Amino acid sequence: MKEHSNFEDSFAAHRNSTGVSYMDDQNDPVKMVLGHKDVRKCAFDWKKFQSGAVPGRIVVPSEVNIRDIRQIPFEVDPPEHTAYRSLLESWFKRPLAADYEQRLEVLVETMLSNMSTKTSFDVISDFSLPLQSKALTFLLNTPIEEANTWISWGTHVFRSDETSLDSSKATVLFDYLDQKIDQAELNPKDDLYAVLLNAEFEGRKLTKEEVKGIMILTFAGGRDTIINTVTNTFAYFAENPKNLHLLAENPTNIPLAVEELIRYFSPLTQMGRVVTEDTEVCSHAVKKDTRISLCWASANRDEKVFENPNTVQLDRKNNPHVAFGFSHHKCLGATHTRQLMKILLKNMAAKKFKINILNAKEKMEALGDTQRKVGFESLVVSISK
Repeated sequence: MKEHSNFEDSFAAHRNSTGVSYMDDQNDPVKMVLGHKDVRKCAFDWKKFQSGAVPGRIVVPSEVNIRDIRQIPFEVDPPEHTAYRSLLESWFKRPLAADYEQRLEVLVETMLSNMSTKTSFDVISDFSLPLQSKALTFLLNTPIEEANTWISWGTHVFRSDETSLDSSKATVLFDYLDQKIDQAELNPKDDLYAVLLNAEFEGRKLTKEEVKGIMILTFAGGRDTIINTVTNTFAYFAENPKNLHLLAENPTNIPLAVEELIRYFSPLTQMGRVVTEDTEVCSHAVKKDTRISLCWASANRDEKVFENPNTVQLDRKNNPHVAFGFSHHKCLGATHTRQLMKILLKNMAAKKFKINILNAKEKMEALGDTQRKVGFESLVVSISK
């Protein structure tokens, strides 16, 4: 019987032989850096491996053909990156507050209870996407009704079923943000839009384009990644129910379990950088103005770092995964994601659900001569107690 929760290490052969792999991305090739040590080394060296290149180019697949707005602070290098990030960190740490956590608790518990009354449901469309969208309203501090609009966009704001890059979907997001930023300027409320419009950067107010760049990142950066993580977690506990029971008996292990599931599934495969000078990675020459990628998914399975890396160990204590990035470009939304996942696991364990997979369609990424499973196109399940 096929194990739907098994995510193979697609990069092991290349990682252990050459340390790199290659893929073509819209005629802008990418040299993928695979080893944990090498990925972290390149992530740290922002002078040689730049994020602040042409907007959209460090994303894989590249988004240069669908946007010219820089995502901030994601596509900015130090020292500007440090200044931008300092404006945002306190806001993105809000999920640690007791009232925020309580709101997430109510949301997750209510949605899980609703799913348990259904004969069957698609985890993605009926649970993960609505959960991600509704939780995002907490992060932005906007009315929860706004989530209905975001849910209608689907699982990715820049991609559709027909194409990996959809400029018409991007336009929908951009027009939406223009409207919301204009509204916040005329009638400011206690939300992220107004906070950004009032923020100062290097002695001046942020421009509307800077605010828009931050908001694009907020919407795009944590959308399909959270949806994949939540959905993959359902698949895992459907096929490993004893481990869910163990979490119910040992809830102090839930934070470790969250980190391990995120390591194992690595919902974002890679992120690119643009090379600023002729140099080397893993003893391979790379030319100025070419691209490398930091392959988080490969680094998180590196057997030199992780014992039994292809096995989920929910009590794994030595877990220096890079699923949220590394160095100065660590994911701003990591706190929100961790809190959401902790609450989800706590509730799933407490309810002692038995999850049955009725139908599954895998989502695969083509990466040169490698294919990687990143999640599911659909995952239909039933829940019983």
